[in-house]
Amino acid sequence: MYSSYILLGILAFIVIAGVWEYIRHQKRIYSIPIRIHINGTRGKSSVTRLIGAGLRAGGISNITKVTGTFPRLILEDGTETAIYRKSGANIIEQLSIVRFASERKVQALVMECMALQPIYQTITEHKMIHSTIGVMTNVRLDHIDIMGHTLPEIAETMGRTIPRNEHLFSSENVIPDILSGIAKKRNTTAHFIDPETVSTEEMKGFRYIEHRENVSLALAICQHLGVDRKVALCGMYEATPDAGVLTKHRVDVAGKQVFFYNVFAANDPDSTLLIWQKIRKEAGMEGTRIILLNTRQDRLDRARQLADMVAGRIADEADFLVLMGQSGEVVESMVVGYGMPKKKIINLGYTEPENIFEAVLSITQKTSTIFAIGNMGGMGAATAEFFERKSTPL
Repeated sequence: MYSSYILLGILAFIVIAGVWEYIRHQKRIYSIPIRIHINGTRGKSSVTRLIGAGLRAGGISNITKVTGTFPRLILEDGTETAIYRKSGANIIEQLSIVRFASERKVQALVMECMALQPIYQTITEHKMIHSTIGVMTNVRLDHIDIMGHTLPEIAETMGRTIPRNEHLFSSENVIPDILSGIAKKRNTTAHFIDPETVSTEEMKGFRYIEHRENVSLALAICQHLGVDRKVALCGMYEATPDAGVLTKHRVDVAGKQVFFYNVFAANDPDSTLLIWQKIRKEAGMEGTRIILLNTRQDRLDRARQLADMVAGRIADEADFLVLMGQSGEVVESMVVGYGMPKKKIINLGYTEPENIFEAVLSITQKTSTIFAIGNMGGMGAATAEFFERKSTPL
């Protein structure tokens, strides 16, 4: 009997402590006047960084939290610090970020959504962040095992982070009506931003390859908050890009020239295809065209999508498909099954960046263009860094 009372006492203490902490969190989050929650399939990290930089340039102090390729916390002066995780990513870490931002008494919190599971997306927005501005970059087929197997299903899942009685900004141009419908039900004003509002001349200010959709979306939010457009744009030019941002490097070695495009972070088929088309149209693809596909054993569903896209949409335009990473034999079988000629496929497996470099160099006659896709995880980041170290500044 006595032990039962002790157990009940412990349970009561845990419940009371939990309720008290919840109340304290609500007080903290509402002490931050501007709360921006960024969700979407592609471009979340870039848009998060651009918004934070634009607001800083406009004099709005903010803490920016990026999940991205590597989790980072960006302080009021733009300096960054890595976020250390004892285990895997967990939405609970958002609570400590809110506490930190509240203690700093900043005007704005710019937070990239890190939730995937539908219920966690609801909790993150409606229990943790309570955003005054919700952002949805776009809706693409990714994480289909968690969010849904169709675009409408994924839109409904990510739509859980749309706030109530506030504002939604989005660049979505495929199924905007679903996002608009969710916003309307929540009495939230939806703003769909046209990327053409940013000129080609304005895009030249970036020292890396940024997407017009990201810039126009971030600019619209900064202007909505009273930051002058030119001021915000100048701030964005100075922003540190995410590690997974689209970059181009040129490597000159042994009388050969290799152009390396790091597209690892665009790991859904639609975004990857759009970038392929963009590079082919605007920059051209010189010499031997090589698709470098990095795969992970825990992302085979994503590999299947990319294999289908490569075989069905761009195989005729590519000279080789080089496979690297885990489960290479499985992915090779997928690509061949989707119709890509086996003679075009080189399977390197899980290997070192030096071996990947030597392999692509061996199939380069004089010039080649490498289109690196799949995932920054596994060997992706190390391979991109290897090519960057060997590159000649462009």
